Amino acid sequence: MCGIVGYIGRQDAAPVVLEGLTRLEHRGYDSAGVAVLGTRGVRVAKQAGRVRDLTAALPKRFTGTTGIGHTRWATHGPATDGNAHPHQDESGRVAVVHNGIIDNSAALRAGLTDAGVTLASDTDTEVIAHLVARSDADTLEGKVRDALGSVVGTYGLAVLHADFPDRIVVARNGSPLVVGVGDKEMYVASDLAAIVRHTTTVAMLDDGEMATVTAAGFTTMRHSDLASTGKTASEVDIDASAYEAGEHESFMRKEILEQPTSSQAVLRGRLDERFGTAHLGGLDMDARDLRAVRRVKILGCGSAYYVGQMGAALIEELARIPADAEAASEFRYRDPVIEPDTLYVAVSQSGETIDTLLAVQEVRRKGGRCVGLVNVVGSAIARECDGGIYLHAGPEVAVASTKALTNMFLGFALLALQLGRTRDLSIADGKRLVAGLERLPAQIEEVLAGEADLVEVAHQLAEARSLFFIGRVRGFPVAREGAQKFKEISYRHAEAYQTSELKHGPLALIDPEVPTVALVPRDELTERNIGALHEIDARQGPLVVITHAEVDLGEVRARRIDVPRNEPELDPILLTIPLQLLAYHAAQHLGHDIDKPRNLAKSVTVE
Repeated sequence: MCGIVGYIGRQDAAPVVLEGLTRLEHRGYDSAGVAVLGTRGVRVAKQAGRVRDLTAALPKRFTGTTGIGHTRWATHGPATDGNAHPHQDESGRVAVVHNGIIDNSAALRAGLTDAGVTLASDTDTEVIAHLVARSDADTLEGKVRDALGSVVGTYGLAVLHADFPDRIVVARNGSPLVVGVGDKEMYVASDLAAIVRHTTTVAMLDDGEMATVTAAGFTTMRHSDLASTGKTASEVDIDASAYEAGEHESFMRKEILEQPTSSQAVLRGRLDERFGTAHLGGLDMDARDLRAVRRVKILGCGSAYYVGQMGAALIEELARIPADAEAASEFRYRDPVIEPDTLYVAVSQSGETIDTLLAVQEVRRKGGRCVGLVNVVGSAIARECDGGIYLHAGPEVAVASTKALTNMFLGFALLALQLGRTRDLSIADGKRLVAGLERLPAQIEEVLAGEADLVEVAHQLAEARSLFFIGRVRGFPVAREGAQKFKEISYRHAEAYQTSELKHGPLALIDPEVPTVALVPRDELTERNIGALHEIDARQGPLVVITHAEVDLGEVRARRIDVPRNEPELDPILLTIPLQLLAYHAAQHLGHDIDKPRNLAKSVTVE
């Protein structure tokens, strides 16, 4: 992985491809490359580093009206010029870009070496180029089919061949690919963001599907036998400006500030004040189906996993049925027992997270019911699930999730409310929660308005080499998300613990050099939380406390950050917003590239 762009038409391909790659930089990468097919055959330019460095280093007369490009996030082999995509066969007539992982690449590499092929890279992708070149098929589609017949793994790939200059052949299995339709020109991308400035008429390939893309149009077929699948393109409702940072210095800042508006979008039309409930038609479940649910299992990765823990707590509190969250990356490897009366919920901003997608497929293979909580319409997880809740957060470009995470929480609140009201949650409590949800966008705006008060605190935290984030019950997943956000963009070690667990080991690490960020809402556990603060303060541990104005911290020495109160069940998301700001300003203080944190990718499409 990480980003693929292709073009075929009347324009010079390289500038179009490079511009598309620039729009995929947010996904995270360590090298970039482009191949063009013109009168001089296939030409490739690639190197470790940024797209702008590649653009500056392009050879003169690097022309051709067909091209493919790639930004690589290293899996097999380090970030070097030789390991960058595109990869070619020995003759240089074939060029391939690839997202995913070829599981049997070691065996394929050994077989090619035994056959006398000299391999030029450490990558798994290179084998595809050689396999395509060695096929005896008469068509490029046939050559790609033959190559994929030897491959085990995941892939989104695009192939050029000098003998077939009028086409690009693309294929998908577990890694997203989009075909874009223009006027006598066509586009290929792993993410709509790369081509949205040129077209919003697209077709999304399914797993097991290939496409032949020419300047005149595209045709789709199955990998296995090249039988037509007859896919057509459709218009997507999206504004290209949503992928621009505009006046903001980073996408993360833009997306943090968009949360009052994006939170309104996920709630719009879904709240029923009269009956104190939510309406989620996309679930495709009526009251009888909802009452039949005896357990909820939430599957997600990273921040989606942590917000899944928040969601599980909401569901248990409101619907009074067992609920828990599990890392999707581990789920299928323990051969899970899939229960017919359990509702499985897959959570993913992109809808393409491979670990979560594979977990969904495991659930469905064993006959379970899975719904999705995703942000990208038409994404793989959305298509794979039995129903779902779209987040309506708008495009999220920064690697560190903010507005999508907030909308995930609100999606869970809506699900918990609907589940609860089909059971024993009273109409009074339902109306209380509906009113609380309606207040949330304005309260998020109120938290953001106090940003200036957080900057100095963030700068102080940035100077620490290690931090604790602590919270109890509802607050613990908030602490986990806070630690995640801080570590991924500031590169400081941050660890989350249950407040009650501090005295069972971690307290040994508390000293004046190790700050603790504590979540202390006004709830039934406030006094116990304050007791833990005293234990930290007694050991001279610096404290930052995110709390409510009504909470009296007594003699505890701490920097406090007050947030507005909502209903106790909904307070976790308001406690989360300051953690986003602390991470953002800490990373900015340290001079990091906030939208492109090192070693990370936005859409993780490899295991």
